[in-house]
Amino acid sequence: MYADQETVRKILTSTGSTWAVVGLSSNEGRAAYGVARVLQRFGKRVVPVHPKAETVHGEQGYASLDAIPFPVDVVDVFVNSDLAGAVADQAVAIGAKAVWFQLGVIDEDACERTRAAGLDMVMDRCPAIEIPRLG
Repeated sequence: MYADQETVRKILTSTGSTWAVVGLSSNEGRAAYGVARVLQRFGKRVVPVHPKAETVHGEQGYASLDAIPFPVDVVDVFVNSDLAGAVADQAVAIGAKAVWFQLGVIDEDACERTRAAGLDMVMDRCPAIEIPRLG
């Protein structure tokens, strides 16, 4: 199981409000763009992480997680599964509290490493689908 409902609820309600969204750019056609907007509507600060370091939804972007000059609570991962493990490792390195792999992003080894490092982890789920369900 990639995430139990208790972990999903914990990340969405009590882990913290600063979400680094890896793969978020100004491309409105990408899923990350819409998901980030939903997260903002639910009170999350969304920090774009993308090689272009673009400003998206009013938030300054950064080229990498380690370039963000303030603490990040959750790292939301919108990259291909073969790249996701490295992002999860970076999330651990910067002191994030949780990692969330989006729908279709699956790396069992990265999930185990992340949890072993003490972070909460959700895989193959979408926070924009889960957060309205919390009521």
